Amino acid sequence: MIPRVLFLDSNHPIMISTLRAAGVQCDEDYSSTYEQVLEKIAMYEGVIIRSRFKLDARFLDAATHLKVIGRAGAGMENIDVSYATSKGIACVHAPEGNRDAVAEQAIGMLLALMNNLLRADREVRRGIWKREENRGYELCGKTVGIIGYGNMGSAFAQRLKGFGVEVLAHDKYKSGFGDALVKEVSLEEIQQRADVISLHLPLTTETIHYINDDFISKLQKPVYLINTARGKNVDTAAVIAAMKSGKVIGVCLDVLEYESVSFEKLDRKTLPEPFQYLINSDRAILSPHIAGWTFESHEKIGRVIAEKVLRVLLP
Repeated sequence: MIPRVLFLDSNHPIMISTLRAAGVQCDEDYSSTYEQVLEKIAMYEGVIIRSRFKLDARFLDAATHLKVIGRAGAGMENIDVSYATSKGIACVHAPEGNRDAVAEQAIGMLLALMNNLLRADREVRRGIWKREENRGYELCGKTVGIIGYGNMGSAFAQRLKGFGVEVLAHDKYKSGFGDALVKEVSLEEIQQRADVISLHLPLTTETIHYINDDFISKLQKPVYLINTARGKNVDTAAVIAAMKSGKVIGVCLDVLEYESVSFEKLDRKTLPEPFQYLINSDRAILSPHIAGWTFESHEKIGRVIAEKVLRVLLP
């Protein structure tokens, strides 16, 4: 029997072409509602999704022939992975597909923030020539703390090589990863020594508001904070309070805790005061969840997901 895969979000065309070349039937549905998809999901052995809606227990119960779910990205929070696994459904994602893109953007945002590049650019375009006021700080000689040392964290550590920094990393679920690039340390050592802290965490019940008042109170130095992981990893109000007090020098946020599930419905007019502070601060660099969103990563994610899905459907 020819396996069938339903695409619920558009992806790089290489994903569909790779599956079809292997003999998989690929159907695309980018407009039906959750309820409409529910009515036909029993026809499929595979589903590919990005962030359109949540594949919850009700969806998985209706998917009586489902063997594999492919998430075209790194995070898996819109899939009930534990329930899917209990039903024998493989859940695959592609953190290795966009790790290079995420690492490069984290470096770019940090350098732009430390050197006041966005403010200086705006000023020069208006004919304002301020040099002393835009004097920056060098990354060289600083200590960078990485929290979460998976695909993204390790790629970020690799990009830091050559900047003359000391790299510390903490991962609650991994050990023995220290090498010439990074020193494996406790969370407490990062809080004591880091000048820069970069988050590379999934979104789980444990990591919601991971950066909060308590975390910040334990910092021994003012820090730059980078978050290219998930918006809800950070309690924005706590960070804004720390920016006002000087405990956080500045932030690089590719993600915001106010994002909707689809990441595409951000209405600044309805957002709370902490967000209003961020958009008016020269000490914040913001981007719309695009750290992993390059032309290269788009294709790599497509290739990775197609290969992983094929290993399940055509072992």
